[in-house]
Amino acid sequence: MLYHLLAPLGEQYIFFNPFNYITFRTAGAGVTAIVLAFVVGPPIIRRLEAAKVGQVIRADGPASHHQKRGTPTMGGLILLVSTLVPTLLWAPLNNRYVMIAALATLWMGGIGFIDDYLKFVSGKSRGLVAKYKLVGQVTFGIGLGSLLLLFPPDVVFPATEVEMPGNAITLPFFKYVAITLPPVLYLGFVTLVTTGASNSVNLTDGLDGLATGLTAIAAATLAIFAYIFGRVDTAEYLLVPYLRDAGELTVFCASLAGAALGFLWYNAHPAQIFMGDTGSLAIGGALGTVGILLKSEFLLLIVAGVFVAETASVILQTGTYKWRKRRRGREYADRHRLFRMAPLHHHFEQLGWPEPQVVTRFYIAGILFALLALSTLKIR
Repeated sequence: MLYHLLAPLGEQYIFFNPFNYITFRTAGAGVTAIVLAFVVGPPIIRRLEAAKVGQVIRADGPASHHQKRGTPTMGGLILLVSTLVPTLLWAPLNNRYVMIAALATLWMGGIGFIDDYLKFVSGKSRGLVAKYKLVGQVTFGIGLGSLLLLFPPDVVFPATEVEMPGNAITLPFFKYVAITLPPVLYLGFVTLVTTGASNSVNLTDGLDGLATGLTAIAAATLAIFAYIFGRVDTAEYLLVPYLRDAGELTVFCASLAGAALGFLWYNAHPAQIFMGDTGSLAIGGALGTVGILLKSEFLLLIVAGVFVAETASVILQTGTYKWRKRRRGREYADRHRLFRMAPLHHHFEQLGWPEPQVVTRFYIAGILFALLALSTLKIR
C-alpha cells in the first residue's frame, strides 16, 4: 500500500525515492513486523487468558512440560497479523509472488485456527480431524501447482537465456540445471512440499521459542535468495535462475522473520504464549510456498534443515517401532526405540539437556544450515 502511495512521489520529492527500492522496503517491513508484534501481543495474550484458551500437555510427554499446562495458545494470531499487515503495507499489491505467499500463510493459518479453536475453545480434544486438515493442505498444494502450470512465472537462466517452464525445478550445487516434471507429478510434488513444510514446523513446535527462532533464521535466509533471484545482474553473476518480480518476496520474508522475532519476545523460555497450529501451519505453508515460487524446493531442504531433521526423527521412530513390533513383539519394540522420544528435541531432553540448551543448540544448527544453503550460491 505504501509502495503504491509513496513510490510514485519519488519522481518529484527525493524524500520518497527510497520507497522504490526493495532493500528499503524490506527493512521497513521487518521493523514494522517486530513493532506490530510488540503492540498486538499483550492484548491478544490477555484475551486468550481471559477466554482460558490454555495449552493441553500430553500425558506421555516429558515430565518437565507439565508445568506449562494452561499457558495461552493460539498465539499464531500474533504471527499472522505481524506478517500480513507489514507485507500489505510495504510490498506491491499487484505482485503475484507476494499475493500467493500471503494467501498461503492465511490459508494454512486458517486451517490451524480451526484446529486450535475446536481443540481449546469448543473442547474437542482431537481438534480438527486429521483427514480434514490434510484435505485443506492438499487442496492448497494442488491449487498452487495448477496456478503455476496455467500461468508459469517468468524464469530464465540469464547467461544462457533459456526459459524454464512452470513445472520445472532447479537443483542446488548445479548451474543451468532444471528438471521438468510431468504436470501430474508436478502437482503431487508441490502438494508434498507445502504439506510437508507446514507439518514439519508443527512437529518442531514443542519447546519454548524453538520453532519461532528457527523460523526467523529460515525466513531471513530465504529473503536473501529472493533478493538475489529477483535481480538479473546478480543472478547472471552467480549462475542462478532469474525470476522477474520475485525480488518482492524479500519484503514478505522480512515480514515473516520480523514477526517471528517479535513473537519470540513472548514465546522465549518460559513462554507466555504458544503459537499453536494457527502459527505453525501458517509458517510452514509460507516457507514451503516461498521455496516453490523461487524454484528452490531442494534448497529449502537445506535452509529448513532442522525442521527436516525433526520430521525425519518422527518418521524413523514410527517406522522402526512398527517394524520391530511386527518382527519381535511389542515388548521388544518398546525397549529398543531408535530415539528416547520423538520429535528429536524431546530425545535430547530425555538425555538430560535443559530446555533452553536444546533450543539454543538447535538455533546454532539452524544457522549452520542457513550458511550451507548460502554457500550453494558459489559452489556450482
